[in-house]
Amino acid sequence: MLISVSDPDDPRIEPYRAVRERDLVGREHRFVAEGEVVLRVLSRQSRFKIESLLLAESRAETLGDVLDVLSPEIPIYTATRVVMDAIVGFPIHRGILAIARRASLPPVEELLSQMPEKALVVGLIGLANHDNVGGIFRNAAAFGVGAVLLDHETCDPLYRKAIRVSVGGALMVPYTRVPSADAMVQALQAASFDVMALSPSGKEILAQVQPSQRTALLLGAEGPGLPSALLARTRTVSIPMSGGFDSLNVATTSGIALHHLASAAAFPAL
Repeated sequence: MLISVSDPDDPRIEPYRAVRERDLVGREHRFVAEGEVVLRVLSRQSRFKIESLLLAESRAETLGDVLDVLSPEIPIYTATRVVMDAIVGFPIHRGILAIARRASLPPVEELLSQMPEKALVVGLIGLANHDNVGGIFRNAAAFGVGAVLLDHETCDPLYRKAIRVSVGGALMVPYTRVPSADAMVQALQAASFDVMALSPSGKEILAQVQPSQRTALLLGAEGPGLPSALLARTRTVSIPMSGGFDSLNVATTSGIALHHLASAAAFPAL
């Protein structure tokens, strides 16, 4: 049943009010999914519970097949574009928003123990840019990554913009937080992963690397890169560039590296 909303101050749609501000201050273990593609991905993920939808009136009919499979207990609010824009605080061009509850993050040891014998994992260290994190999750979903590990400096992959940039990949690939880069490497090595750190100073050329059955790729922030102490205890890999240029975007870099590793090892997803 569609519930029409005509008053931007209607208390039933409080979770959608001032979306940008709430992206910054948090939503009590909830997140916002935006756009048709992302909603379709979200509707197929059993680990997230959709609590409600807010749709522009013109979008409800195009989403009929998605709405039909949702639980009848989920309220689906509709509003005119003018009212919807007033609710969220800016023009919401896609006209589709959903509020969902986050899943609990498992301990890193538990997550890695669930990986198959042949697995590819990504570790993110110090990535504070939501576009880059979203792009990496998009690549991770495309190339069959089994899990993404995040240190505590890496931004939230369920931030609205990160989910949108990932085209729903942030909802598909399991992830968890790890206290530090050292703890990440230790957990990966304990789970028998061959840990590769991508760096312009890497000793091995990516195109010549043959991945192991269990391979982990570590990525650092653009500029500072990965800590030298971490590079000293891992297998370092580089991507040669023309004219000594060494500043590929980290999301782009992840796509190049994951494509090579997934193809060379013939991981199950490919």
